[in-house]
Amino acid sequence: MLIKNLNFQNGLMFPAVAGFSDAGLRMLCRRYGADLTCTEMISAHGLIYENVKTEMLLTSYNNEFPRVVQLFGSDHQIISRAIKLDILSKFDIIDLNFGCPARKIVSTGAGCAMMNNETTLYKIVAEAVNAASGRPVTVKIRAGFTKDNVNAAKIAKIVEEAGASAITIHGRTGDMQYAGVCNLDIIAIVKSSVKIPVIGNGDVTTRKKYLEMLKLTNVDGVAIARAALGYPQIFSEIKNVKINVDPVDLAIEHFDEILKYMPGHVAVNYMKKQAVLYLKRIKNSKKLHPLIFKAESADTLKSILISVKNHYLQESIEL
Repeated sequence: MLIKNLNFQNGLMFPAVAGFSDAGLRMLCRRYGADLTCTEMISAHGLIYENVKTEMLLTSYNNEFPRVVQLFGSDHQIISRAIKLDILSKFDIIDLNFGCPARKIVSTGAGCAMMNNETTLYKIVAEAVNAASGRPVTVKIRAGFTKDNVNAAKIAKIVEEAGASAITIHGRTGDMQYAGVCNLDIIAIVKSSVKIPVIGNGDVTTRKKYLEMLKLTNVDGVAIARAALGYPQIFSEIKNVKINVDPVDLAIEHFDEILKYMPGHVAVNYMKKQAVLYLKRIKNSKKLHPLIFKAESADTLKSILISVKNHYLQESIEL
């Protein structure tokens, strides 16, 4: 898959996932086979007004390439200004989110709500391309804002005309959130509507479903989001590469990475939800959830994880 001047052999992507796609998880996803990983969704408005939390989300791990940042907003001038900021100069690809269905995002006219505003959407993409100074601008969309307005193919053409270099299409509408079944037919229609690369997204949790996505939609790449949370090795499995990795070791390595740039108390609270996902394939691990969520320090959380590592091969976890 070729995105402008950047070539990705398998087109496997770990996209932006709010609250999860930090530098630690991106590092592990890349290690196990993702060609492309993306920051969490970043508010362009927050960047302009120097929100400290927003800037923290821009942290990358050593040797991360290409670096991809995802921005959201509904004001073309704000997004253009944000892309020109020095803090974004290290990013090789600018991704624009027109697919997020979260109420707090769409209520501002951003995210998936932008699919109802074709004129502004075109302006945002066109001005982002201009502001990016030659860097590829990619776009994330959904099938439509609602099931009564499935307009992904039309939006894809608008995005292409505005100068975007690739499109990621999630086969659900905004009002579906993450319920129901991803519509592969819509993804196939989007792929046949444009000449730029199309990345399919939705319900890919196994190699079988990955191959099905490729066969039925003819997409250039596939994005795997929720299935990679706590399980970054899914990218190796998708490539049919068998590996044996300790989930607790992954959780600890992930934690150590975010402790490099997050304040300790922030990293602990942030990592709790990640930790339970790493442990979910361990028998009886739910018994550990109360301990994990009560942890108040990095040392305490790490000691819990080490305790799991010492016992999880048993039939059950002894507390």
